[in-house]
Amino acid sequence: MSGNGGVQRIAGAFTDLKQQSRKALIIYLMAGDPDPAFTVDIVPKLQEAGADIVELGFPFSDPIADGPVIQAAGQRALAKLPDLVQCLEVVRNIRTACGIPLVSMTYYNPIFRYGDKKYFEDALDAGLDGVIVPDLPLVEAGDWKADAREVGIASIFLEAPNTGDEEAEKIAEASTGFVYLVSLKGVTGSDKGLGENLQSRAERMRGLTDTPAAVGFGISTPELAGRFGAMCDGVIVGSGTVSAIAEGKTAAQSEKNVVEYVRAMRAGLDAEA
Repeated sequence: MSGNGGVQRIAGAFTDLKQQSRKALIIYLMAGDPDPAFTVDIVPKLQEAGADIVELGFPFSDPIADGPVIQAAGQRALAKLPDLVQCLEVVRNIRTACGIPLVSMTYYNPIFRYGDKKYFEDALDAGLDGVIVPDLPLVEAGDWKADAREVGIASIFLEAPNTGDEEAEKIAEASTGFVYLVSLKGVTGSDKGLGENLQSRAERMRGLTDTPAAVGFGISTPELAGRFGAMCDGVIVGSGTVSAIAEGKTAAQSEKNVVEYVRAMRAGLDAEA
């Protein structure tokens, strides 16, 4: 893997956007839904439509942070991508077509079985730049952080609406690439209490680290992308893109749906820049 991968590729994307006074649009896809070939094919098209970073969900049988839309996509994808080896093959195939920063979002059990450092090394070699593991508590992530830094892959930790000051400081110190600000207490796709204390948390994080902060969970419309993007360095959009793909009756319709949706989210985000 060349020296411009991993943390450097993500940092470069945020730096370029800052110079343009723009915010990052981070698009989540469930890898393998509806099939691996679709995932590989759609990523460059989403980059053209305005995505700056793509977050690939790797399917897992017990996804505790995912709402019903992403859970259903994971169940559809699990039979096609039953293990991390095949997930990383999708990453490798995407990387041959485009240089967009790629991060994975999956759970700790499959990575633990694979081997933490081996996963980082193989993931970086395949072209992955960062990892998000929502069920790995920071207090148990000492070796994880050290291994990620040694390999050069970004370890992205989640900060929640009820995170205290001391814990936020640890998250700021541990996160590379970007900090993931969760917009609400709940799972992806919900909107109860959406962004109620986001402004103060974003300002707190800005005071703790130069690492960019992006907000996700429940950001499904261009208006929300613009509103929350104004507070942070980027927004993460997941359930909306997964729904747009799922609602297509054919691969061509799914592609049209999700490309149009990403364009609309880009326009909403740019309108508030």
